[in-house]
Amino acid sequence: MNETDGHRKLRLGMVGGGEGAFIGGVHRIAARLDDRFELVAGALASEPARAHRSAAALELDPTRSYADFEVMAREEAARPDGIEVVSIVTPNHMHAPVATAFLRAGIHVICDKPMTRTLEEAEALAEEVRASNALFVLTHNYTGYAMVRQARAMVEAGQLGRIRVVQVEYPQDWLTEPVGTDGVKQAVWRTDPARAGAAGSLGDIGTHAMNLASFVSGLEPREICAELTSFVAGRAVDDDVQMLIRYASGAKGMLWASQVSPGNENGLKLRIYGETAGLEWLQTAPDSLRVSPFGEPPYLLSRGGPGLTPEVAEMGRVPAGHPEGFLEAFGNLYSAAADAILAHERGEPRPLGLLPGVADGLAGMRFISAALRSSQAGGVWTAL
Repeated sequence: MNETDGHRKLRLGMVGGGEGAFIGGVHRIAARLDDRFELVAGALASEPARAHRSAAALELDPTRSYADFEVMAREEAARPDGIEVVSIVTPNHMHAPVATAFLRAGIHVICDKPMTRTLEEAEALAEEVRASNALFVLTHNYTGYAMVRQARAMVEAGQLGRIRVVQVEYPQDWLTEPVGTDGVKQAVWRTDPARAGAAGSLGDIGTHAMNLASFVSGLEPREICAELTSFVAGRAVDDDVQMLIRYASGAKGMLWASQVSPGNENGLKLRIYGETAGLEWLQTAPDSLRVSPFGEPPYLLSRGGPGLTPEVAEMGRVPAGHPEGFLEAFGNLYSAAADAILAHERGEPRPLGLLPGVADGLAGMRFISAALRSSQAGGVWTAL
């Protein structure tokens, strides 16, 4: 693609995502999937030697491998060929300071979730976003699945009638056993409240579950009644979350997120029931959406098949029957972010569309804060 067709490659930087990281590699694949970004700079690790080894492995120009993200923001902003957008894939405690540095430098931000470690950090970061001329995108990647978009469109069109019940669950099993200091890097920092925040499974996957439920249903929780548990002895953060939800519309919900449930690798599931029909979507079978009209046989919609909205029908990269999933959903968000950034350059209104942004990040942190307060008070109803 050339530089004038409106789809030129954007110059991308990355903070975090070096040796031993999981999510950094996912973001790099997503950025390349539709040929919309070129990774040209990075502060890939907090330890300089590891940062430079990581940069060398990705064949980055060594002069654009930084040991300090603040130096990176300052120097890249001053270059005529500096990065236009940065991807933040650090542990949670670094999201706010890194995003702030790049927003102040006028560089667009794509940040992994949750947005920050605390609600106070989220509120301060929201002010930074409002004051900046740069865009802020939050990668709640499950909103990028084609059939999740289809489910949202059907709810929005009234095909379920008034929503009555929303149920979402997200069980995993990878933290069933204790994590030592020499354990898997992802497990070590995600169970450390200094880096992950006070919420464990609540912040890591519970926020995904709540975001997905709100994205599809169009409903925001008014009150929650939560119980957070640390089943593994000595664990400083929760590893299981169970809650009831009251929506402002009168609908009721339930959420379960767990990282100590053997037999579940990544079992995200959403069920929504209205007056006239129900929907069910599973992350383990993401190309299908089960629709259950009341009094009629249920049926399946599939990505690439008939019966989809035009926008959803155009989302696939491969023909029906060739599964798309986790990486492609991330890729959808990155491509939409590229569209938004280029439109912003042309002086158009900030067109995030269905992209998650700072408002979603704030909602996630308010959700975490309310759940923690509810559980600490013995599982009482708590307003968001």
